Amino acid sequence: MKRTRAVWRDFFELPLEVKQQYANSPSTYEGYGSRLGIEKGAILDWSDYFFLNYLPVTLRNQSKWPAQPVSCRELVAKYGAQVTKLCGRLLKAMSINLELKEDYLQNAFGGDEMGACLRANFYPKCPQPELTLGLSSHSDPGAITILLPDPDVAGLQVRKGGKWITVKPFPNAFIVNVGDQIQVLSNANYKSVEHRVIVNSEKDRVSLAFFYNPKSDLLIEPAKELVNEDRPALYKPMTYDEYRIYIRMNGPCGKTQIESMKSNR
Repeated sequence: MKRTRAVWRDFFELPLEVKQQYANSPSTYEGYGSRLGIEKGAILDWSDYFFLNYLPVTLRNQSKWPAQPVSCRELVAKYGAQVTKLCGRLLKAMSINLELKEDYLQNAFGGDEMGACLRANFYPKCPQPELTLGLSSHSDPGAITILLPDPDVAGLQVRKGGKWITVKPFPNAFIVNVGDQIQVLSNANYKSVEHRVIVNSEKDRVSLAFFYNPKSDLLIEPAKELVNEDRPALYKPMTYDEYRIYIRMNGPCGKTQIESMKSNR
């Protein structure tokens, strides 16, 4: 965990011309990108990032992963393998908690064909943090997100009871965010986490977000075992791909997107 986070910090400290060799393009989110900029009167996202596909293996292209630092590709592969196992164990625990078979959520999301991707985030120190956010308010569209925060600088905030609460990082611990697809499949027994990232005027931060997602073409809908007359299905069926496109078209806007997916029944 420490070595993988450290190698990404080393990457973000490389000269810009080196990082731009991995620049993403309008046709793909994969690679290096930046949301730093100045626009008068606007609340901007203030971060550099690197996004890569990890699962399914057919989408994994290590040639698009940073060759510098030299240990980056190896560490990312090992880190991804371990976090994938953790995601599987968490889905089992959540299935049991919902009084479903322990492999229910994993199978409903595609079994061994589930997707996963990694986003490494760099939030530079900001001279005027009141004018920007590291990342705007949203809930994650997938199943679950495993976040490895910077242990020295708090940045993640979650909304609870209408208030924003700063999450204090704990050394060597992950933060687990429930995503929108878990909310749908559990018929809102689990709620996805609305969150945002704030920036710091004195220190920069590096965090790693590992997204564990349903197979893109599977229909996701409330589990029939969790639907009855008193609690009908709250969401209409939709593939993860369809939902992800809807999210990208509308941009981050709290939890309004998942709430707009509710069925009229």
